Amino acid sequence: MLRAGLSELTAFIAIADAGTFRAAARALGVSPSALSHAMRSMEARLEVRLFNRTTRSVALTEEGQRLLQRVRPAMADLEQAVNEAAAARGKPSGSVRINCSEAGAIPLIRHVLPAFVERYPDIRVEFVVDTRLVDIVADGYDAGIRVHEAVPRDMIAVRFGPDMRFAAIASPAYLQGRQPPRAPDDLAQHRCIGFRFESGALYRWDLQQHGRSASIAVDGPLTLGNLNLMVEAALAGIGIAWVPENEVAEHLAAGRLVHLLQDWSQPFDGLCLYYPANRHAPTALSLFAQAVREWAGR
Repeated sequence: MLRAGLSELTAFIAIADAGTFRAAARALGVSPSALSHAMRSMEARLEVRLFNRTTRSVALTEEGQRLLQRVRPAMADLEQAVNEAAAARGKPSGSVRINCSEAGAIPLIRHVLPAFVERYPDIRVEFVVDTRLVDIVADGYDAGIRVHEAVPRDMIAVRFGPDMRFAAIASPAYLQGRQPPRAPDDLAQHRCIGFRFESGALYRWDLQQHGRSASIAVDGPLTLGNLNLMVEAALAGIGIAWVPENEVAEHLAAGRLVHLLQDWSQPFDGLCLYYPANRHAPTALSLFAQAVREWAGR
Protein backbone atom coordinates (compact mmCIF):
# COMPACT_ATOMS: atom_id res chain seq x y z
CA MET A 1 0.00 0.00 0.00
CA LEU A 2 1.25 3.50 -0.87
CA ARG A 3 2.19 5.25 2.37
CA ALA A 4 2.86 8.72 0.97
CA GLY A 5 0.69 10.90 -1.22
CA LEU A 6 1.80 13.10 -4.11
CA SER A 7 1.41 16.26 -2.04
CA GLU A 8 3.65 14.81 0.69
CA LEU A 9 6.27 13.73 -1.81
CA THR A 10 6.17 17.17 -3.44
CA ALA A 11 6.69 18.73 0.00
CA PHE A 12 9.52 16.27 0.74
CA ILE A 13 11.38 17.30 -2.43
CA ALA A 14 10.78 21.01 -1.71
CA ILE A 15 12.25 20.70 1.80
CA ALA A 16 15.26 18.76 0.52
CA ASP A 17 15.93 21.45 -2.12
CA ALA A 18 15.32 24.46 0.14
CA GLY A 19 17.20 23.19 3.20
CA THR A 20 14.67 24.67 5.65
CA PHE A 21 11.00 24.16 6.38
CA ARG A 22 10.41 27.90 6.28
CA ALA A 23 11.85 28.34 2.78
CA ALA A 24 10.03 25.27 1.47
CA ALA A 25 6.75 26.43 3.02
CA ARG A 26 7.17 29.84 1.37
CA ALA A 27 7.73 28.16 -2.02
CA LEU A 28 4.69 25.90 -1.58
CA GLY A 29 2.42 28.57 -0.10
CA VAL A 30 1.76 26.76 3.19
CA SER A 31 2.77 27.35 6.80
CA PRO A 32 6.03 25.88 8.16
CA SER A 33 4.12 24.16 10.98
CA ALA A 34 1.79 22.45 8.50
CA LEU A 35 4.76 21.30 6.45
CA SER A 36 6.58 19.99 9.52
CA HIS A 37 3.47 18.12 10.65
CA ALA A 38 3.05 16.56 7.20
CA MET A 39 6.65 15.32 7.18
CA ARG A 40 6.40 13.87 10.69
CA SER A 41 3.21 12.05 9.69
CA MET A 42 4.89 10.69 6.59
CA GLU A 43 7.94 9.55 8.57
CA ALA A 44 5.66 7.85 11.09
CA ARG A 45 3.84 5.93 8.37
CA LEU A 46 7.07 4.95 6.64
CA GLU A 47 8.66 4.16 10.04
CA VAL A 48 11.87 5.90 8.99
CA ARG A 49 13.50 9.27 9.69
CA LEU A 50 13.96 11.28 6.49
CA PHE A 51 15.46 14.49 7.91
CA ASN A 52 17.90 15.45 10.64
CA ARG A 53 16.47 18.65 12.08
CA THR A 54 18.17 21.57 13.81
CA THR A 55 16.76 24.93 14.88
CA ARG A 56 18.03 26.53 11.65
CA SER A 57 18.08 23.88 8.95
CA VAL A 58 17.28 20.33 7.95
CA ALA A 59 19.46 17.75 6.23
CA LEU A 60 18.54 14.46 4.62
CA THR A 61 19.37 11.24 6.41
CA GLU A 62 20.80 8.35 4.39
CA GLU A 63 17.29 6.94 4.04
CA GLY A 64 16.01 10.36 2.98
CA GLN A 65 18.76 10.68 0.38
CA ARG A 66 17.90 7.28 -1.08
CA LEU A 67 14.21 8.18 -1.20
CA LEU A 68 14.99 11.51 -2.91
CA GLN A 69 17.06 9.78 -5.60
CA ARG A 70 14.13 7.48 -6.41
CA VAL A 71 11.28 9.92 -5.99
CA ARG A 72 12.66 12.94 -7.88
CA PRO A 73 12.78 11.21 -11.32
CA ALA A 74 9.37 9.63 -10.72
CA MET A 75 7.81 12.97 -9.85
CA ALA A 76 9.47 14.54 -12.89
CA ASP A 77 7.93 11.81 -15.06
CA LEU A 78 4.49 12.50 -13.58
CA GLU A 79 4.89 16.23 -14.18
CA GLN A 80 6.01 15.51 -17.74
CA ALA A 81 2.92 13.38 -18.36
CA VAL A 82 0.66 16.21 -17.19
CA ASN A 83 2.59 18.75 -19.24
CA GLU A 84 2.35 16.61 -22.37
CA ALA A 85 -1.40 16.35 -21.89
CA ALA A 86 -1.56 20.15 -21.66
CA ALA A 87 0.68 20.50 -24.71
CA ALA A 88 -1.67 18.26 -26.71
CA ARG A 89 -4.36 20.92 -26.39
CA GLY A 90 -1.95 23.66 -27.43
CA LYS A 91 -0.96 24.99 -23.98
CA PRO A 92 2.51 23.64 -23.11
CA SER A 93 3.44 24.04 -19.46
CA GLY A 94 6.14 22.94 -17.05
CA SER A 95 9.45 24.26 -15.81
CA VAL A 96 13.07 24.39 -16.96
CA ARG A 97 15.73 24.65 -14.25
CA ILE A 98 19.15 25.59 -15.63
CA ASN A 99 22.52 25.64 -13.87
CA CYS A 100 24.81 28.32 -15.30
CA SER A 101 27.20 31.17 -14.74
CA GLU A 102 25.94 34.74 -14.85
CA ALA A 103 27.72 35.29 -18.16
CA GLY A 104 26.03 32.20 -19.58
CA ALA A 105 22.53 33.30 -18.61
CA ILE A 106 22.69 36.89 -19.86
CA PRO A 107 22.59 36.18 -23.64
CA LEU A 108 19.55 33.92 -23.28
CA ILE A 109 17.75 36.35 -20.97
CA ARG A 110 18.34 39.15 -23.48
CA HIS A 111 17.69 37.35 -26.75
CA VAL A 112 15.63 34.19 -26.13
CA LEU A 113 13.43 34.72 -23.06
CA PRO A 114 11.41 37.77 -24.22
CA ALA A 115 9.82 35.95 -27.17
CA PHE A 116 9.75 32.59 -25.37
CA VAL A 117 7.68 33.77 -22.41
CA GLU A 118 5.27 35.51 -24.75
CA ARG A 119 4.80 32.34 -26.78
CA TYR A 120 4.67 29.91 -23.81
CA PRO A 121 3.25 31.80 -20.81
CA ASP A 122 2.71 28.60 -18.79
CA ILE A 123 6.37 27.51 -18.91
CA ARG A 124 8.58 28.65 -16.04
CA VAL A 125 12.33 29.12 -16.60
CA GLU A 126 14.75 29.28 -13.67
CA PHE A 127 18.45 30.13 -13.98
CA VAL A 128 20.51 29.05 -10.96
CA VAL A 129 23.80 30.96 -11.05
CA ASP A 130 26.68 28.81 -9.85
CA THR A 131 30.41 28.89 -10.62
CA ARG A 132 30.86 25.18 -9.80
CA LEU A 133 30.97 22.54 -12.53
CA VAL A 134 28.08 20.51 -11.15
CA ASP A 135 26.52 17.23 -12.24
CA ILE A 136 23.20 18.57 -13.52
CA VAL A 137 21.50 15.16 -13.31
CA ALA A 138 22.59 14.40 -9.74
CA ASP A 139 21.77 17.93 -8.59
CA GLY A 140 18.28 17.94 -10.08
CA TYR A 141 18.73 20.38 -12.98
CA ASP A 142 17.07 20.02 -16.37
CA ALA A 143 19.96 21.61 -18.23
CA GLY A 144 23.18 23.55 -17.83
CA ILE A 145 25.27 26.14 -19.65
CA ARG A 146 29.03 25.71 -20.14
CA VAL A 147 31.69 26.31 -22.75
CA HIS A 148 31.53 23.55 -25.34
CA GLU A 149 34.77 21.82 -24.36
CA ALA A 150 33.51 21.34 -20.78
CA VAL A 151 30.21 19.66 -21.73
CA PRO A 152 30.16 15.94 -20.79
CA ARG A 153 30.12 13.54 -23.74
CA ASP A 154 26.76 11.98 -22.84
CA MET A 155 24.93 15.30 -23.24
CA ILE A 156 23.14 17.02 -26.10
CA ALA A 157 24.83 20.40 -26.63
CA VAL A 158 23.17 23.39 -28.32
CA ARG A 159 25.78 26.00 -29.31
CA PHE A 160 24.47 29.54 -29.01
CA GLY A 161 27.48 31.78 -28.75
CA PRO A 162 30.47 32.70 -30.90
CA ASP A 163 33.96 31.46 -30.16
CA MET A 164 35.31 33.03 -26.99
CA ARG A 165 38.66 34.08 -25.66
CA PHE A 166 39.87 35.45 -22.37
CA ALA A 167 41.72 38.74 -22.17
CA ALA A 168 44.18 40.15 -19.65
CA ILE A 169 42.96 43.69 -19.09
CA ALA A 170 43.94 46.68 -16.96
CA SER A 171 43.10 50.36 -16.77
CA PRO A 172 45.43 53.08 -18.10
CA ALA A 173 45.66 54.39 -14.53
CA TYR A 174 47.04 51.07 -13.29
CA LEU A 175 49.56 50.86 -16.14
CA GLN A 176 50.83 54.39 -15.61
CA GLY A 177 54.43 54.14 -14.47
CA ARG A 178 54.45 50.33 -14.86
CA GLN A 179 55.97 48.16 -17.60
CA PRO A 180 53.12 46.18 -19.23
CA PRO A 181 53.61 42.40 -19.15
CA ARG A 182 55.12 41.01 -22.37
CA ALA A 183 54.98 37.32 -21.39
CA PRO A 184 53.04 35.26 -18.82
CA ASP A 185 55.96 35.18 -16.39
CA ASP A 186 55.85 38.99 -16.21
CA LEU A 187 52.50 38.73 -14.38
CA ALA A 188 54.45 37.87 -11.22
CA GLN A 189 55.58 41.51 -11.15
CA HIS A 190 52.00 42.83 -11.25
CA ARG A 191 48.94 43.01 -9.03
CA CYS A 192 46.44 40.52 -10.43
CA ILE A 193 42.75 40.15 -9.59
CA GLY A 194 41.99 36.54 -8.72
CA PHE A 195 38.82 34.50 -9.23
CA ARG A 196 37.62 31.86 -6.77
CA PHE A 197 35.00 29.24 -7.65
CA GLU A 198 32.23 28.45 -5.17
CA SER A 199 34.01 25.13 -4.63
CA GLY A 200 36.85 27.13 -3.07
CA ALA A 201 39.33 26.51 -5.90
CA LEU A 202 41.26 29.45 -7.32
CA TYR A 203 41.15 29.87 -11.09
CA ARG A 204 44.50 29.57 -12.89
CA TRP A 205 45.12 31.74 -15.92
CA ASP A 206 45.67 29.44 -18.92
CA LEU A 207 47.46 31.29 -21.71
CA GLN A 208 48.51 29.93 -25.13
CA GLN A 209 50.66 31.21 -27.97
CA HIS A 210 51.55 29.26 -31.13
CA GLY A 211 51.55 25.87 -29.45
CA ARG A 212 53.13 27.10 -26.21
CA SER A 213 51.06 27.26 -23.05
CA ALA A 214 51.35 28.66 -19.54
CA SER A 215 49.13 28.03 -16.52
CA ILE A 216 49.65 30.82 -14.02
CA ALA A 217 48.57 30.95 -10.37
CA VAL A 218 48.42 34.72 -10.11
CA ASP A 219 48.82 36.79 -6.95
CA GLY A 220 47.30 40.09 -5.94
CA PRO A 221 45.39 42.08 -3.34
CA LEU A 222 41.87 41.09 -4.43
CA THR A 223 40.03 37.84 -5.12
CA LEU A 224 36.43 37.76 -6.36
CA GLY A 225 33.82 35.23 -7.41
CA ASN A 226 31.99 37.36 -9.98
CA LEU A 227 33.18 38.43 -13.45
CA ASN A 228 31.33 41.74 -13.37
CA LEU A 229 33.08 42.66 -10.13
CA MET A 230 36.42 41.73 -11.68
CA VAL A 231 35.76 44.15 -14.53
CA GLU A 232 34.82 46.86 -12.03
CA ALA A 233 38.02 46.21 -10.08
CA ALA A 234 40.10 46.51 -13.25
CA LEU A 235 38.33 49.75 -14.19
CA ALA A 236 39.14 51.06 -10.70
CA GLY A 237 42.85 50.49 -11.30
CA ILE A 238 43.29 47.72 -8.72
CA GLY A 239 45.19 45.42 -11.05
CA ILE A 240 45.08 43.10 -14.06
CA ALA A 241 42.04 40.87 -14.57
CA TRP A 242 41.57 37.80 -16.78
CA VAL A 243 38.00 37.85 -18.15
CA PRO A 244 36.09 36.90 -21.32
CA GLU A 245 36.88 39.47 -24.00
CA ASN A 246 33.23 39.96 -24.92
CA GLU A 247 32.57 41.15 -21.35
CA VAL A 248 34.90 44.13 -21.80
CA ALA A 249 34.67 44.88 -25.55
CA GLU A 250 33.00 48.26 -25.01
CA HIS A 251 35.54 49.31 -22.37
CA LEU A 252 38.43 48.29 -24.66
CA ALA A 253 36.96 50.21 -27.59
CA ALA A 254 36.45 53.31 -25.43
CA GLY A 255 39.99 53.14 -24.04
CA ARG A 256 38.84 52.62 -20.45
CA LEU A 257 40.73 49.33 -20.42
CA VAL A 258 43.85 48.08 -22.21
CA HIS A 259 44.18 44.57 -23.68
CA LEU A 260 47.45 43.00 -22.51
CA LEU A 261 49.24 39.84 -23.70
CA GLN A 262 47.03 39.69 -26.78
CA ASP A 263 49.26 37.09 -28.50
CA TRP A 264 48.68 34.76 -25.53
CA SER A 265 44.88 34.98 -25.70
CA GLN A 266 43.65 32.18 -27.98
CA PRO A 267 40.01 31.53 -28.97
CA PHE A 268 38.03 28.49 -27.84
CA ASP A 269 34.53 27.12 -28.45
CA GLY A 270 31.72 29.27 -27.08
CA LEU A 271 28.76 28.58 -24.81
CA CYS A 272 26.27 25.71 -25.02
CA LEU A 273 22.96 24.80 -23.48
CA TYR A 274 23.28 21.09 -22.66
CA TYR A 275 21.03 18.37 -21.27
CA PRO A 276 21.03 14.56 -20.97
CA ALA A 277 20.91 12.58 -24.21
CA ASN A 278 19.89 9.30 -22.58
CA ARG A 279 16.46 10.34 -21.34
CA HIS A 280 13.28 11.73 -22.84
CA ALA A 281 13.46 15.53 -22.66
CA PRO A 282 10.42 17.17 -20.99
CA THR A 283 8.23 19.25 -23.26
CA ALA A 284 9.24 22.53 -21.60
CA LEU A 285 12.95 21.74 -22.01
CA SER A 286 12.50 20.63 -25.64
CA LEU A 287 10.70 23.86 -26.50
CA PHE A 288 13.30 26.01 -24.74
CA ALA A 289 16.18 24.17 -26.45
CA GLN A 290 14.46 24.67 -29.81
CA ALA A 291 14.09 28.40 -29.09
CA VAL A 292 17.83 28.58 -28.36
CA ARG A 293 18.63 26.72 -31.60
CA GLU A 294 16.45 29.07 -33.62
CA TRP A 295 18.07 32.17 -32.11
CA ALA A 296 21.58 30.72 -32.57
CA GLY A 297 20.74 29.93 -36.21
CA ARG A 298 19.81 33.53 -36.82
